[in-house]
Amino acid sequence: MCGILGVFSQNPTNQDNFATMLSTLVHRGPDDSGIIKQNNLLLGHQRLAIVDVVGAHQPFKDQENKRYVICNGEIYNHEKLRQEFGSNYAFISQGDSEVLLPLYQRFAEEVTNYLDGMFSFVISDGHELFAARDPIGIKPLYYGKVDDSLFFASEIKALAEHTDEIYEFPNGHYYRREEGFIPYYQWPEEPQEILTDADTIIAKIRSCLSQSVEKRLMSDVPVGVFLSGGLDSSVIAALMAEHLPELHSFCVGLPHSPDLKAARLVAEHLGTIHHEYVYTEAEMLELLPDVIYYLESYDPALVRSSIPCYFVSRLASEYVKVVLSGEGSDELFAGYSYFADYNDSAALHQESITILKGLHNLNLQRVDRMTMANSLEARVPFLDTEFIELCLRIDPALKLYQTYGIEKWLLRKAFEDKLPEAVVWRDKMEFAQGCASSTILAEYAKATISDSKLAEAICQEFPIKDKEGLLYYQIFQSHFNNPEIANLVGRWQGTLH
Repeated sequence: MCGILGVFSQNPTNQDNFATMLSTLVHRGPDDSGIIKQNNLLLGHQRLAIVDVVGAHQPFKDQENKRYVICNGEIYNHEKLRQEFGSNYAFISQGDSEVLLPLYQRFAEEVTNYLDGMFSFVISDGHELFAARDPIGIKPLYYGKVDDSLFFASEIKALAEHTDEIYEFPNGHYYRREEGFIPYYQWPEEPQEILTDADTIIAKIRSCLSQSVEKRLMSDVPVGVFLSGGLDSSVIAALMAEHLPELHSFCVGLPHSPDLKAARLVAEHLGTIHHEYVYTEAEMLELLPDVIYYLESYDPALVRSSIPCYFVSRLASEYVKVVLSGEGSDELFAGYSYFADYNDSAALHQESITILKGLHNLNLQRVDRMTMANSLEARVPFLDTEFIELCLRIDPALKLYQTYGIEKWLLRKAFEDKLPEAVVWRDKMEFAQGCASSTILAEYAKATISDSKLAEAICQEFPIKDKEGLLYYQIFQSHFNNPEIANLVGRWQGTLH
């Protein structure tokens, strides 16, 4: 996991200015920093060392000293790709990202068809330019324009002082200067084969998710798990425990948070080395400006859930450099509370696809930014593309709440033998609710923002609805006082708009 920055210009940014821009990403990769300049190109990389800790310095250059690559993310199948396509290539490291160079040399823009992982990367020889982002948008990437200059960066803050034209790089796309943005991944919205037998589905869920977890244990540094005691994180922890002789688990909450108790139960059952942190209301409020700065969003639901995510990331970073997390399960198995109102299986399926497509600047933005703010890498096994495609083949009628009288019944049944009964059949709680922090911020906003200030903001058509939203928007503006940047923010409204 890293931070990347690229500038392509006929009048290149001087290296001192470029280094200043790159320094805004140091939290994403404090272990190493690299900059190269070639023709009209500047590439920079802040590294969090996880695979080949000593040798995999970036930017990588190819064996002809022609092309360079910077990459943020993990290529889980890099060893297989080296064996299949790199036998005649002189690798200089064991780093997973280096395999992108011989792959691009051989397959050009089709390189993305061979990658299994989460990634955003840029490859260039100073003239040609190729960039790509993973299918789901797990890893962030933004681009900006000023006159004839083109910028790429992992976070908005690296570009905010240099251009007003900032856009999110679309997930599942690659970019070439000659062609623009080209989609390379198509969501399987209408799968050819629908799975209808519950026993068959349960067996496939177990097998596919287990494989997804196992591949995400690829690391030369310790790997842990975020463990809230809910179904999703507990399933991931149980599968990790089957492969790791020692597993660190992490949970946070306010005093008397239900997550703390539930996580202890799971940790004891699985035999993890469990860590928890109990934070105060005062700590939440003190942390709020920093959370919004790192999050790069003012969406109320996202901000609320980001505070406990920041605390648990900070805790985990004291012990490990990589964590696995349970994002994506609710979208795949219709786990959100509002899904209980659905009676139409086709409508439920379409809503699941809609919110899956929006994860890149909602839940995935939260988990990326809060972990990276603490120099920690997060991996999300539920969002493995093979597992997503399996789940979208399941007859959506089997995901309706009314079918079994509980949400995510298939997932619960698939792993009921691996977890305590009280956890498998525990009611779902949102992250901020489970940590007991969901109402505190709203009450603080009511005490801080006057009625007249809210009315004034609504009249000016600010993208907010209440005092809590206005509080976050004001803090966001103090960091990023640019209406164009504000338009990049994804907002959760039950159904994504």
